[in-house]
Amino acid sequence: MNSANNDQILAAARALHWRRSRRLSFGLLLIWAVVTFGGTFFARELNFSFFGWPFSFWLAAQGAVLLYCALIAYYAYAMRKLDKALQDQAKKSSITAASASG
Repeated sequence: MNSANNDQILAAARALHWRRSRRLSFGLLLIWAVVTFGGTFFARELNFSFFGWPFSFWLAAQGAVLLYCALIAYYAYAMRKLDKALQDQAKKSSITAASASG
């Protein structure tokens, strides 16, 4: 019965992992969409100079690419953290199951 309880705990941890993973992916995709389409849509209204170039050009040519790289880096960091939490939970569950059986 203890093994079944550990399996339920591990299944709940996996479900939480996937829920957080989907929420993270959706949030970052929303930021990507806002930057891509919102920045492009409002680019003509951004009529000021930024480092000698029009800000709209800088936003499209440099700023968006830098933000995309930052989004990828944050995704990798956050997923590594989520995966480690799931591995820790699985390890804890297996240790609990081993100690209960022996």
